[in-house]
Amino acid sequence: MPRLLLLAALIAHAEDWSRFRGPNGSGIATGAGYPIEFGANKNTVWRTEVRPGKSSPVLTDKHVLITGFADNKLYTQCFDRASGKLLWEKFIDKKHDQITNALNHAAAITPLTDGRNVYSFFKDFGVVAYDLSGKELWRAPLGPFVNTMGISASPIDNGATVVILIDQLGGSFIAAFDKKTGEMRWKAERDEFESWGTPLRYKDQFLTVSRGIFGAHLASNGKRTSSMPGFPATIIGSPIVDGNRFYLFGYGADSPKPFAPELDKMDKNKDGKLGPDEYLKNPLYNGYAHYQGDRDGYITEAEWSAMQQRIMGANGLYAYEFDATAKPGEIKLRELWKYERPFNSVIPTLVVANGVLFSVKNGGIMTAFDAATGKLGKAERIPGALGGYSSSLVAAEGRIYACSEEGKVSVIKAALDWEVIKTNDLNESCFATPAMSNGQIYVRTDNALYRFEGK
Repeated sequence: MPRLLLLAALIAHAEDWSRFRGPNGSGIATGAGYPIEFGANKNTVWRTEVRPGKSSPVLTDKHVLITGFADNKLYTQCFDRASGKLLWEKFIDKKHDQITNALNHAAAITPLTDGRNVYSFFKDFGVVAYDLSGKELWRAPLGPFVNTMGISASPIDNGATVVILIDQLGGSFIAAFDKKTGEMRWKAERDEFESWGTPLRYKDQFLTVSRGIFGAHLASNGKRTSSMPGFPATIIGSPIVDGNRFYLFGYGADSPKPFAPELDKMDKNKDGKLGPDEYLKNPLYNGYAHYQGDRDGYITEAEWSAMQQRIMGANGLYAYEFDATAKPGEIKLRELWKYERPFNSVIPTLVVANGVLFSVKNGGIMTAFDAATGKLGKAERIPGALGGYSSSLVAAEGRIYACSEEGKVSVIKAALDWEVIKTNDLNESCFATPAMSNGQIYVRTDNALYRFEGK
């Protein structure tokens, strides 16, 4: 291998937790020595104040990187991994201002690093790249986007390019930007509308799930190779791949929601439609009114009914395997099993550990499945951690780490009959997913960034 290529490979693989949920979005950490018990006075190496935000930390061998938002400025922050010291922070001004879900913070999207640079994607600006000394390399303004809850897919590495997925209520696409210049190298239009999960890599293609459709695009040029309908209409969490298996969950409506009750509640002037002064800042209704039908800012019964039809569909958790009979260059999925239960508004992405698939819902409902067969294991609430859950599941050394929005991090034995080993209360709100590497756990709360490590 030529020396330059060898150097690039060594840099790229020096730290695996370089994107949302680590290696290919799996949530699986390698290494050993991860602490089970941690908090303010236990196994804390450092705690550092951070800008407000909900993006998850990513790592190089020497740095921890996050994004933040304050005073209408979109920040990228770089911390020393050993000491927690803020090395630099840079900002760009927020360019757009849209009504989105309150959980979708202006700095909710996790950045990407390749060990040399950091690439931050903000739904209210676009992409900006810095080197690890804080020098801005380029920026690629994008948007405004038209996604009712707000764009939230994180950027992913594609060798010489950075890939961004934009699924919205018109003009959806997936695109690759040159890491050196920010120039768009390729762009593939998509028929899908609205998604929130981050794509993943499988062989030479990127896989997506969006509003009932599975899709695959060549990493080299974005060409669409595969499509498959029949998936849930609303998929918030990211899909995952484990070996030859593909997992996802989502939900859809069983039947259309009638318009009349909405009129009874909100139609103040009794004109038979809903206007901006009636639906106010409801992100879903704002999307109906401004990006569907005639886009005049009002919701008529016909527009309501059309949208209701689009969000009907399956509800549950689904396991597939990649079909070996697919033609060269094509990806086909074959259903292995499914668990048809409500997954409405569930955010955390799944994780597989010790051959067991885990999901967590609001209220701390943890459910385990045999990853190969779908056999249902233990499905109970996590004692002492019953709040909401936005942080995705991660795993290391046969243990699951589940962080609630209240900042309670439960460490759970990865088994069909799982059991809680320890619940650690950080006493701070937490929406970000932990980063894990070499026995170290990095947790971003509303107020701070922590490094925990066993002694």
